[in-house]
Amino acid sequence: MFEEAQLYSPVTTGDDGTVTVHLAEDHPGVGDPAYRERRNEIAAAAVGWRPGEPLPRIAYTDQEQEVWRTVWRELAPKHERYACRAFRDAIGTLGLPRDQIPQLDEVTARLEALTGFGYLPAAGIVGLEEFYGSLADLRFHSTQYVRHHAAPLYTPEPDLIHEVVGHGHLLADPELAEVNRLAGEAARRVQTPAGLQLVADVFWFTIEFGVLHEDGELRAYGAGLLSSYGEIEEFRGADVRPLDFAAMATLEYDITTYQPVLFAAASKEHLVDAVGGFFAGCDDDTPARLQRQAAAVAD
Repeated sequence: MFEEAQLYSPVTTGDDGTVTVHLAEDHPGVGDPAYRERRNEIAAAAVGWRPGEPLPRIAYTDQEQEVWRTVWRELAPKHERYACRAFRDAIGTLGLPRDQIPQLDEVTARLEALTGFGYLPAAGIVGLEEFYGSLADLRFHSTQYVRHHAAPLYTPEPDLIHEVVGHGHLLADPELAEVNRLAGEAARRVQTPAGLQLVADVFWFTIEFGVLHEDGELRAYGAGLLSSYGEIEEFRGADVRPLDFAAMATLEYDITTYQPVLFAAASKEHLVDAVGGFFAGCDDDTPARLQRQAAAVAD
């Protein structure tokens, strides 16, 4: 079974400036010296980038290009079958090439014309405050590496395919882009770790792994679902519950497995109003309020 484990490999910079990506022992590329060096090279481009400079451009190899083509070939029919209408429409509107990997500056130019959003380069994991806060500025942090060519339909960490194919199409839809922006404003508004973690948790269960009802079917809009060859086939078998922010705030989840619990909006309009409204009103008092709400329901 294919998996999408959603873990970032740690990235370190040595005293001499050498950038190293530390792959896990079970990573498909851990035994491939060429792939490991390639990951270091791409990470170094992001580490060396400074705001105001042109976004790093990566000269992708033939192997990397073939991974992109393979993933698109396999995901395209699944998007038609499982993705919500807004995502399918955004595929046409954003117009990403399927035969070659687009550069982040190219995707940014397309997105800016549609919703004002664009990308920032990331070597690996970005801190919660910086990642979510940047959404308020209409910027999304994205990695630029692609998964190992030996396993094109599997990645143990978010790669460019997840960031651009999954999130890019959400950012191309004006209403979904606005929900992302509101999440960023919420992250900037809160001052406590609990408040920031709540923003991240709700983002996880909605923008990353959200589903909604549309035309009598359960459809996916979450980027984590729509960029995963395996999980997109499995989400309808999950424990699907109505939107419940109190539950999202208290439910433990394992980011390394298929998500067993998903939260469904009644429609895209419900998603935009409810999730956008939550982020618009979220503050440092919200975590305690939701905990009291969850406790009352349990009693």
